[in-house]
Amino acid sequence: MSISVQIKRLPGNEDISLPVQMSELAAGFDMYAAVEADTTLHPGERTLIPTGFAMALPAGYEAQIRPRSGLAYKHGITCLNTPGTIDADYRGEVKVLLVNLGQEPFTITRNDRIAQMVIQAVPTVNLTEVEELSETVRGAGGFGHTGK
Repeated sequence: MSISVQIKRLPGNEDISLPVQMSELAAGFDMYAAVEADTTLHPGERTLIPTGFAMALPAGYEAQIRPRSGLAYKHGITCLNTPGTIDADYRGEVKVLLVNLGQEPFTITRNDRIAQMVIQAVPTVNLTEVEELSETVRGAGGFGHTGK
């Protein structure tokens, strides 16, 4: 199955790479930093990084913004609010909320790969209020209810 997503490079970002799949079967599109100047994230610090593009997703789809595994493993750089959701009706610049969970400052430079974007179908869901829910073995067991 293939869908078409319109993408617009924003003015002043002609040098920034648009999202790209790094291999033939990659699920995600790597996204690039459109920072004006080097941006250093100190341990525990978070910042919103622009990407230099906007897009128009078709109805029934979302874009999920996720961390890059290499940045997370090597430097402790990850995305907050993961996965972040870009809705089909949003037309503003896509930005990535990064946090440094590592031990050292990390500098983001213009056109660095900072996150990945996965496009997903979103089903139409109708919520129905009821008086009672069906019973299950788990029941209301929540956080940690199965043990370690």
